[in-house]
Amino acid sequence: MKNIKFLIAGLLFGVVLVKSQVVSWFRIQEMFHLQSFHMYGVIGSAIVIGMISIQVIKRFKLKTIDKASIIIPDKKFHWGNVYGGFIFGIGWAITGACPGPLLAQMGSGVFVIGITLLSAIAGTWVYGLLREKLPH
Repeated sequence: MKNIKFLIAGLLFGVVLVKSQVVSWFRIQEMFHLQSFHMYGVIGSAIVIGMISIQVIKRFKLKTIDKASIIIPDKKFHWGNVYGGFIFGIGWAITGACPGPLLAQMGSGVFVIGITLLSAIAGTWVYGLLREKLPH
């Protein structure tokens, strides 16, 4: 019962994803075919809100609910992020789904996405096996 708040937050997030059509295969294909601004607007809004939130956290030295300091480490550029992003984008374009909305798509009745979900789990498992051998 102590984790019910996370279940509720996840359900609300899923409803927002479905209602905003972010989980729509057709919207995702429109984005990759440069036919619609909808997804770029959603992604761009999330980036801007994230940037503002990080600046507010840093400027006002905000703390967590438990009064712990929030430490945001500086990020170094790494080519692995570029390669990973490229692979991620190809998978997103082919399947019409990224990891975030997979369960929301399943919940909205797109059960064929289960194949993508299993593939994502398998990919994560393979990465876990190969992690020590990969450059980081």
